[in-house]
Amino acid sequence: MAGAFPLVRLLAALLAVAATATTAAALTDDVLALVVFKTGVADPLGRLAAWTEDDDRPCSWPGVGCDARTGRVTSLSLPAASLSGRLPRALLRLDALLALSLPRNNLSGPVLPNLFAALPLLRSLDLSSNRLAAPVPAEIFAQCRSIRTLSLAHNELSGYIPPAVASCSSLASLNLSSNRLAGPIPDGLWSLPSLRSLDLSGNELSGSVPGGFPRSSSLRAVDLSRNLLAGDIPADVGEAALLKTLDFGHNLFTGGLPESLRKLSGLRFLGAGGNALAGEVPAWIGEMWALERLDLSGNRFSGVIPDSIAKCKNLVEADLSRNALTGELPWWVFGLPLQRVSVAWNKLYGWVKVPVDAALALRALDLSSNTFSGGIPPQITTFAGLQYLNLSSNSFSGQLPAGIGGMRLLEVLDVSANHLDGIVPPEIGGAVALRELRMGRNSLTGYIPSQIGNCSSLVALDLSNNSITGSIPSTIGNVASLEVVDLSKNKLNGTLPVELSNLPSLHIFDISHNLLSGDLPNSHFFDNIPETFLSDNSGLCSSRKNNSCNAVMPKPIVLNPNSSANPLSQATPTAPSNMHHKKIILSVSTLIAIAGGATIIIGVIIISVLNRRARAATTRSSPATALSDDYLSQSPENDASSGKLVMFGKGSPEFSAGGHALLNKDCELGRGGFGAVYKTVLRDGQPVAIKKLTVSSMVKSKDDFERQVKLLGKVRHHNVVALRGFYWTSSLQLLIYDYLPGGNLHKHLHECTEENSLSWMERFDIIMGVARGLTYLHQRGIIHYNLKSSNVLLDGNGEPRVGDYGLAKLLPMLDRYVLSSKIQSALGYMAPEFACKTVKITEKCDVYGFGVLVLEVLTGRRPVEYLEDDVVVLCDLVRSALEEGRVEDCMDPRLSVGFPVEEALPIIKLGLVCTSQVPSNRPDMVEVVNILELVRSPHDSPEVELA
Repeated sequence: MAGAFPLVRLLAALLAVAATATTAAALTDDVLALVVFKTGVADPLGRLAAWTEDDDRPCSWPGVGCDARTGRVTSLSLPAASLSGRLPRALLRLDALLALSLPRNNLSGPVLPNLFAALPLLRSLDLSSNRLAAPVPAEIFAQCRSIRTLSLAHNELSGYIPPAVASCSSLASLNLSSNRLAGPIPDGLWSLPSLRSLDLSGNELSGSVPGGFPRSSSLRAVDLSRNLLAGDIPADVGEAALLKTLDFGHNLFTGGLPESLRKLSGLRFLGAGGNALAGEVPAWIGEMWALERLDLSGNRFSGVIPDSIAKCKNLVEADLSRNALTGELPWWVFGLPLQRVSVAWNKLYGWVKVPVDAALALRALDLSSNTFSGGIPPQITTFAGLQYLNLSSNSFSGQLPAGIGGMRLLEVLDVSANHLDGIVPPEIGGAVALRELRMGRNSLTGYIPSQIGNCSSLVALDLSNNSITGSIPSTIGNVASLEVVDLSKNKLNGTLPVELSNLPSLHIFDISHNLLSGDLPNSHFFDNIPETFLSDNSGLCSSRKNNSCNAVMPKPIVLNPNSSANPLSQATPTAPSNMHHKKIILSVSTLIAIAGGATIIIGVIIISVLNRRARAATTRSSPATALSDDYLSQSPENDASSGKLVMFGKGSPEFSAGGHALLNKDCELGRGGFGAVYKTVLRDGQPVAIKKLTVSSMVKSKDDFERQVKLLGKVRHHNVVALRGFYWTSSLQLLIYDYLPGGNLHKHLHECTEENSLSWMERFDIIMGVARGLTYLHQRGIIHYNLKSSNVLLDGNGEPRVGDYGLAKLLPMLDRYVLSSKIQSALGYMAPEFACKTVKITEKCDVYGFGVLVLEVLTGRRPVEYLEDDVVVLCDLVRSALEEGRVEDCMDPRLSVGFPVEEALPIIKLGLVCTSQVPSNRPDMVEVVNILELVRSPHDSPEVELA
C-alpha cells in the first residue's frame, strides 16, 4: 500500500497539468475570438485599441470580464461604443460567456441563429438599439433554457415572433420593443414560470391578446402598447396578481376595461389610452389603491368621472382626455397630490372650483376643449409649482387673475378661445419662466403691457382676435427667444418699434388687420416678411419692399375671407382735393407698373435667349449627359446601357416597352416640382409608375442614393404607395412605384362634376387613410415634406395612399428647394416654419400640411385661391366661418345629400388645430388617428341635413 501513494500523487499531478493545459487552450481560444471580433467591426472611438493578440490576459481588456477561478471570459459589455458592421460570428467561440451586452451601437445584419446553442451558459443578452434586421430566427430558441434576460429592442427586426420563445423556461425578461415585428402574440408566453417583464411595444403585432394569465404568474410588467392588437382586453388579465405595470395603449382594443383588473391592488400604472374602449369609467378603479399613473385617453368612454378615484391616494398622473365624458370636474383633481391631470377634449361643464384645502402639487393641468364656464378661479394661482396650464376652448369669462404673475415656474399659459375680457394684466411680467402665452380669440381690451418684456424665455406670444389698442411696446424687442408673435385682428396703432429688429429667432410676426403705420424695422426677417402678416394696415410701408414711405401706399392684397364683394363698399368720403391727389398718385403708380412689366418681359426674353445658347453649347460639349428641363436631350438608351436598374423582390426585371417608354410624353401621368411621372408596364404585365427626378444636381452620391432608396423600399403599408425599385445613372434617376388606377385626390376634388364628387363617407375614409399612412411614415422617422392632394393617390377601390414621401433623404438641399418656384403649388400646404432657414423641420410640418388637406377635402376648395382683387386663404376662411357659427360654409356644396354634423364639426376643428402657427401646438399623427377613430360614427348611421 505504501507504494500506492506515490502513484496517486503522480496521477493527481498529471490531472492538474492536463486541466491547466485545457484552461490555457480555452483561454487562447477566448483571446483569438476577441481579436477576431475586433477585426470584424469598425471601432471609430478606439474602444478596442488595447485588444491585441500579443496580450494573453484578456481579463484586463476594456469591456471584458472573467471568472476569477478559471480566467475564462464570462462577460462582454461594450455599450454605446459606436461599433458598426455585422454581428461577428467570433462571439460564438466564447463558450463560457454568461453575459453579452452590446447596446446602443450600429451593429447590423441578422441575429445569429445558433447563438444560444453555441453559448450554452449565456444568461443575459442585450443587443438593443442597433441596426439588426431580418426576421428573428426560430432556431435561436431551440436551446434557450439558460437565458434569463433577452433584449433585442430598438432594431429593425421583422417577421413573426417565433412560438418557440415559450420554451425558454428560465426567461425572466423579454424585450422586443420598437421593431417591425408582425403577426400574433405567441401562445404560451404567460405560462413561462419565471417571466417577470414582457415588452413588445412599438411593433405591428395584430390579432387578439391570448388569455390564460395564471394566478401563480411572476409577471410584474407587461407593455403591449403601440401595436395593431384588437378585440377585447383579456378578461383574466387581473389574475396576474403581482402586476405593477400594465400598458395596452395605442392599439385597436374595443369593449370595456375587464373587471378582473380590480384585483390588481398593487398595480402602479394602467395604460389603455388610444384605443376604442367604450362604456363608463368603472368605479372599481378606486380599489386599485396603489395606482400612480392612469391613462384612459383617446377612447370612447362616456358618463361622469367617478369620485371613487379619490381613493387612489398615490395617484400622480391622470389622463382622461379625448373621450366623451360629461358632468363637472371632480373635486379630487385638486384634492389629491396629483402632478399632471388632463381632461381635455371631453364634454365636461360647469364652474371650476378649487377647494381651500387643495393639494398644491400640480405641475400640469389641461382642461381645454370642454364647456367649462364662469371665471378662472384665482386660487389656481396658488399652485406655485404649476408649469403648464391650458384652459383654452371653453367658455370662461371675466378677467385673467393678476396672481398669474406670481407663478414663477409657469412655462405655458393658454386661455385662448374663451370669453375673457378686461386687460392683459401687467403682472404677467412676473411669470419669468413663460415660454408660451396664448390669449387669442377673447374680448380683451386695453394695451399690451410693457412688462411682457420681462418674460425673457418667451417663444410664442398670441394675443390675436381681441380688441387690444395702443402701440406695440418696444420691450418686446428684448425677448430674444421669440419665434412666433401673433397680434393680428386687434386695434393696434402707431409705428413698429425699431427694437423688433433685435429678434434673431423670429419666423412669424403677424400684425395683419390692425391700424399700424410707418416703416418696417430694419432686419432680415422684416425685409422678407410675407405680405399676409402685414395686410389690412394701410399705413405700413417699407422702402426695402418697393413701397416707399414717402408716397401713399396702395391698398395691399387683403387675405380676408369675409371681405365685401364690392371693393368700394368700405371706402370713406374724402375731400375733393384728396380725391384729385389720389388720382394723380394712381396714374403714377400705373405708369410705374407698366414700366416694370415691360422691363420684366424684356428680361425674360433676354434670359430665354441666353439659356437657349447655353443649352446648345452644353449639348455640343457633353452630349452624353445633357438634360433639358423635361426630357433627355438624346435617347435614354444611351444612359440605359451604363445605368443600374434594381427591382425589389424581382429577379431580372425589364420594361416591355423599352427605355423609350420611360420618357414618352404619351405615357405621362403628371408632373410636379421634383419631376414627371410616367406609366409603363413590366414584362410580366404589371403596370408601374415611373418618377423621373429632374433635380439631378440635388441628388446625393450613387451609394447614398442607393442606400436611402433601399430603405424606402422597405416601407409597406396599405395607405402608402410602395416603392418597387429604382434606376440610376449620373444624369438620370428614376423611382419605380406601384401604379394606382384611381388617379390623385386633387382631380377628384377639383376636376369632377357634382354627380361624380366624393361622398361624405369617401372623404372621411380618405382623411383617415392619409392619417394612418403619415403615422406609419413618422413612426419610421420619414418626413414627407411635400404633402398635398396631388400626392395622395387612390387605388381601384378608392383607398388612399400617400406618395412622393422621403425625398428629403435623396435631396439634401430639399429645405432650400421647397421654397423655390418649382413647387409654388404646394405653398398653401407648407408650414410657416419653412420661412425660417434656421428652423428645424420636423414631423409637425407634415401635420400642418395634413390639416390643410383635411380642410381641402371637406370644403372642396383649394388651399389658396387668387381672385381678381383678393386672395382667399382656406385656413382663414374656415376659421372665420366657424367662429361665426356658419358650419355649412365650411363644407363642399356638392355634398348635396348632406353629412353628419357630429362628425364634420370635430374634423373641421381638427384641421384647424393641425394648422396652428406654432408646431408644438399641433398634435402628432398618432393623436390625429385616435381623434378620428373617436369621431367616427357607425357606418350605418343616417346622414343628416344641416338645415
